[in-house]
Amino acid sequence: MSVGFIGAGQLAHALVKGFTAAGVIATHRITASSPDTDLPTVTGLRKMGVNLTTSNKETVSKSDVLFLAVKPHIIPFVLDEIGPDIEDRHLIVSCAAGVTINSIEKKLLQYRSTPKVMRCMTNTPVVVREGATVYATGTHAEVEDGKLLEQLMASVGFCTEVEEDLIDAVTGLSGSGPAYAFTALDALADGGVKMGLPRRLAVRLGAQALLGAAKMLLDSEQHPGQLKDNVCSPGGATIHALHVLESGGFRSLLINAVEASCIRTRELQFLADQERISPAAIKKTTLDKVLQQPGVTVSGVANGNGRAGLSLFNNRSPGVKKN
Repeated sequence: MSVGFIGAGQLAHALVKGFTAAGVIATHRITASSPDTDLPTVTGLRKMGVNLTTSNKETVSKSDVLFLAVKPHIIPFVLDEIGPDIEDRHLIVSCAAGVTINSIEKKLLQYRSTPKVMRCMTNTPVVVREGATVYATGTHAEVEDGKLLEQLMASVGFCTEVEEDLIDAVTGLSGSGPAYAFTALDALADGGVKMGLPRRLAVRLGAQALLGAAKMLLDSEQHPGQLKDNVCSPGGATIHALHVLESGGFRSLLINAVEASCIRTRELQFLADQERISPAAIKKTTLDKVLQQPGVTVSGVANGNGRAGLSLFNNRSPGVKKN
């Protein structure tokens, strides 16, 4: 088995590091493509022994399992570029937030009658084999394809299959979740520093507290609220601290953050369905490659934010419905 990544950013780097640490695949059997060869992640992948290229088509030709690890609005362009090179052996796994299996299958059906597509949402802790991944299976993917993807992703953390309509919510929770945790940890460390702790020690203690709490919860059958109550002695320091968190709307902020991420994920799907790219939204190196494609022009029609967009497929209307 060989694995390819269209896109060589943070996600590709994290997955490759996790896969190789788990021993599920050797780096010489992994290929990644990126138009920007100066990215730190590209350098990191090269040092690990991954085959790097600027050609997406080369990545396709050298891969059996192909991860689409680019921004959602780039997906239509990528699919039109690599579509003619997709073969029956290929399993296409989209990691792009919000991009549905159906939208990918529609593109690939122009080139293959039964494209095998799966959609997954994971997170960056796969780099330390503590990721959280869910996946959904497309129309033409077989049971064996699901088992193969689960074997790969379970090697770098928790992995389970879900209905596709749950993946946007998963994006808001565990997909974006590490950023919430890092923000909370940064604030906890600031609190420790304010009260006199050295920064390095404050960060380590905060991280260990979060790690230990997570492990306690996963190893327990108790509700997180019960575990929280177990820490709070009557009239003690912790319950006073929790009162401050509640007064500041701590719970509501986290709930709203998950909701905001989920809503934005759905907006990204809408933008991808329109097959339009804002020139400011992607790197110039990528934009130049897009503009070289036949029939691609910069549209004079302003988008919702008042800027002109780049239409990848000007020969037809989007035909997108808002949910």
